[in-house]
Amino acid sequence: MSYTLNIKAFFFNAQTDYLPYYKHFMITLDEDTKAVDMLELIKEQNENFAYPEENLVFRINDLVVEGDQPMKEVVEKLGTALQIDPVNAYRSNNGLIINDDDFMQSYELLAPYASEEDLEYYKTLYALHYASETEKFDHDYIGDAILVLAHRLIAEESEHAEVILHTISTTHSGLFECEYENNLFRVQEHTDAIEALKLMVKPPKKTEPGLIDKMTAKFIKKPESKKESVVLSETEGKEIAYYYGGGSDNSEAIAKKTAALGATMTTFSRAHKLSGLTLLEDRKELAFKKAGTTLLDALDSGADILIVEDAEAYGMFKKNLPAIERTMGRDIELTLITTENFLAMNESVAA
Repeated sequence: MSYTLNIKAFFFNAQTDYLPYYKHFMITLDEDTKAVDMLELIKEQNENFAYPEENLVFRINDLVVEGDQPMKEVVEKLGTALQIDPVNAYRSNNGLIINDDDFMQSYELLAPYASEEDLEYYKTLYALHYASETEKFDHDYIGDAILVLAHRLIAEESEHAEVILHTISTTHSGLFECEYENNLFRVQEHTDAIEALKLMVKPPKKTEPGLIDKMTAKFIKKPESKKESVVLSETEGKEIAYYYGGGSDNSEAIAKKTAALGATMTTFSRAHKLSGLTLLEDRKELAFKKAGTTLLDALDSGADILIVEDAEAYGMFKKNLPAIERTMGRDIELTLITTENFLAMNESVAA
């Protein structure tokens, strides 16, 4: 079996070009070919197309792949219309070839406390480093890979645990800028490691209730918190987008309800991305930037109404919308509603 791919490939040469640009290619591949084979065929058609011979990682439709990635899996997941970009366009020197000095610069933060074996392990995290979502919002971010290494060193009971934690948490953009979410084609999950590091640096506060508090709690029942109930006044002909932000995906139920209300669904690229909720306490401006990017993505995709799956994310958007708008420098005219309230609506109410 073979695949005919419609490819949009990134071109940029820092010596001759002012801005990057794309060229289109039609490529036919056998099902047993690798990602590097695809790049070789593009170069056969255009000798100016450049990619690294070592440490080959790049993006296909914004997911980071390595050179040995089977193209059969790529096509099964992403289809035959593919966009190829450097793993970090911001650092491109020539096409997919980037200045990757930052990878080892991050390692130098922990080099005094690491062994040769640790270094070899760190090198295996090259793709992870460049697949970071956080780097999109802060180019100075030290990278997920060095945080994963830090967790490994501490888990192995390094005598330098305290200084390692201090180093990764006090650097200009480090541990507390990380809301772990990686754009790897071959998914790696390190959320627990990142959260464990944060708890080591900043343990949760322990508050011991006093005698009066205990007596009050025993005899006085606290009133139940009221849930905000929102009903849309009009849905006929509206464009509705759905944000689930890495949580449960109720797209099917949302789509059915949207159709019943006489509205249409619109999609947007950040529907499944995190939006800064876990950063809100320690890195508020970064949280607002991520939230604003998500909201504007929905708005610019044509949405009038945004359904938010997670109640906490919804609360963050609603409570901080003026601050989010100031951070982004734009008004965000979206009607927000939780999935729970949306699905509970009576069709006759919003017709």
